[in-house]
Amino acid sequence: MARTPITIPEAEVEITAIRAQGAGGQNVNKVSNAAHLRFDIHASSLPAEVRARLLALDDHRISKDGVVIIKAQKFRSLEKNRCEALRRLEDLVAKAAEPLKERRPTRPTQASVKRRLEAKARHARLKASRGRPEA
Repeated sequence: MARTPITIPEAEVEITAIRAQGAGGQNVNKVSNAAHLRFDIHASSLPAEVRARLLALDDHRISKDGVVIIKAQKFRSLEKNRCEALRRLEDLVAKAAEPLKERRPTRPTQASVKRRLEAKARHARLKASRGRPEA
């Protein structure tokens, strides 16, 4: 079953240019070429179940207010960093759009139950033998 990819409207994404961290010489101090992306999950046009799954994700990029914050500074070009930040957001939304696989409960095999009970009995005998000797 192929799912249609979820597109995120540009109007819902706020991207600002910030100065990148790290090495780069004098240029890094005067050029803002890192991209800082903010995406409010609550105010988005995503389907309700995708929004709920996004908010439930345990991801450090999602704040307590339900805002996705992504900082991209991999490239020296602002445009490439913008594209990288948008790609990471789309990956995050695509991950949340996949429904979780339903867990089918399993039962232990008869042999594993027998082994466990035998090990418990062996351990109980060992501990019982550590007591004071009967006089």
